[in-house]
Amino acid sequence: MSDLAVLVLSLPTRNSTLRMRLWRALKQTGCVVLRDGVYVLPATASSYAALSRLESDIHSHGGLAMTLEVKARSEDQLAELRRRFDRGREYGAMVRRIGLAKASLGRRGARRAQTEIRRLEQALGKLAAVDFYPGEAKAQAAAAFGDLKAAYQAAYAGGEPRASRRTRRQMDASRYQKRVWATRKAPWVDRLASAWLIKRFIDREARFAWIDRPSQLPKNAVGFDFDGAEFTHVGNRVTFEVLLSSFGLESDSALSAIGAAVHFLDAGGIPVPDAQGLETMLKGAREQARSDDALLAAATRTFDLLYSGYRSAAPAAR
Repeated sequence: MSDLAVLVLSLPTRNSTLRMRLWRALKQTGCVVLRDGVYVLPATASSYAALSRLESDIHSHGGLAMTLEVKARSEDQLAELRRRFDRGREYGAMVRRIGLAKASLGRRGARRAQTEIRRLEQALGKLAAVDFYPGEAKAQAAAAFGDLKAAYQAAYAGGEPRASRRTRRQMDASRYQKRVWATRKAPWVDRLASAWLIKRFIDREARFAWIDRPSQLPKNAVGFDFDGAEFTHVGNRVTFEVLLSSFGLESDSALSAIGAAVHFLDAGGIPVPDAQGLETMLKGAREQARSDDALLAAATRTFDLLYSGYRSAAPAAR
């Protein structure tokens, strides 16, 4: 994005109706506000068309408006402008709405649930229309919406066939007891969180092997978080999220909250308020640990505390 469409305007001081109408119209375009009276969009034909309409409206009411074409002077400027167009928080709000809709499917009934799904689909479409540089956050929202539609199908589709989900099939936890679980050496957020999840919720007697390359996978060991491993990234889901899905743990809201933080730290996307604190704690553990086993032991204490905090903050089940 080197070329920008910049609308510079000055409005009549007493026309509050024009101000409100203009504010709504500017919001719909997805523009970035640099300061009062200066609004920026990527320089595309649709952007110029939208700004030209606003320009005409302002002129007709005695205001001043002009659309300029501006070129960024450096890569740093480009990076800063792209950050201002980030829609991660808005996608995060959409994912929370989708989660609430999914949790209430059973109470809504088929017709009301379908109406809510259509509303969410429309809202996602509007957000995508002003997401000029889509990335991981959009993929997360799309995956969450796909899960909602699949849950609706499971709840209300009767005998209709459902889309295949073979890559995320439910696993029999009894087959994964007292196993050796292997992953890459020098584990970081996703591998540490996955190892903690395995030990606490899947295989309480799990042992861990830290390997340099997949060819070193011990015989009969369960591999995770490397190419070709039994459990690793699927689509836009990180390994921790794949394990949650595979072993039926997604209904635990505290684990899902940890999964959101792990996803953000490992793959980016929707911002999570607690992610930075988690990363700082894990960095401290890494500085002090003298081995991968020691790092996992320290990380386990961190994840235990985080899980307890999320559990205590979760609303009581009704």
